[in-house]
Amino acid sequence: MTWAKSLCFMNSLDASTRNTKSKGDVRSLRLKGDVPAIIYGGSEENKKVSISKKLLKFLLEKENFLSSIINLKLEGKDQKVLPREIKYNVLTDDPIHVDFLRIIDGVKVRIEVPVQFINHEKSPGLKRGGVLNIVRRKIELKCPSEKIPEGITIDLDGVDIGESFKISSVKLEEDVIPTIQGRDFVIATLAAPTVMKEPEKPADAEAADSTAGTEGAEGETPTTESDKKEGDKKEGEEKKAPAEKK
Repeated sequence: MTWAKSLCFMNSLDASTRNTKSKGDVRSLRLKGDVPAIIYGGSEENKKVSISKKLLKFLLEKENFLSSIINLKLEGKDQKVLPREIKYNVLTDDPIHVDFLRIIDGVKVRIEVPVQFINHEKSPGLKRGGVLNIVRRKIELKCPSEKIPEGITIDLDGVDIGESFKISSVKLEEDVIPTIQGRDFVIATLAAPTVMKEPEKPADAEAADSTAGTEGAEGETPTTESDKKEGDKKEGEEKKAPAEKK
């Protein structure tokens, strides 16, 4: 069974209006531990804001930040936004700027959502050594901003080797469609292993092999220390014989 999770969990973030007019102002803002950002979209003008770098990095560590709706608390009001682009410092890898898109009900957006797989342990194909070949780890969707799914979940329960998952098997909400149209593209397949696992040998067969090995060992005549010495003595006499003839 494959489905799209409901609207993604909303995180909150405090924001402040910024009046930076030069690169120096922006640099000073960053030195204070804040990250400049901008809110755009809709009929309102673009809004320059700043957010805490510490809190932003905390949210970035969570999965799917770019597909999660953020509730910005700005000047006593809540503004739902969607992160669209994050710029990083090439040396420290710290975030240095964020673009936020205003969420307006009814307005459609393009967004990539992650594909997740569950119940690996319940797949008979994986138990037999099959390989889960993931073709697409993310799928781009076009949907109203208020219907952005958290992700697409694929259940591997009962899935055997040779089965595949296509976009047509995903249950999406109304007005939520993939941006790729005209073909039923594959998301993942469960392929056969390159080397099949050999079936385990029955316990009776292992016992028979063990008994046969023991019997073979018992049938051999052990070599004693005296036999070894006699053999060494005879060998020494044979080597001396040609010298006596001279």
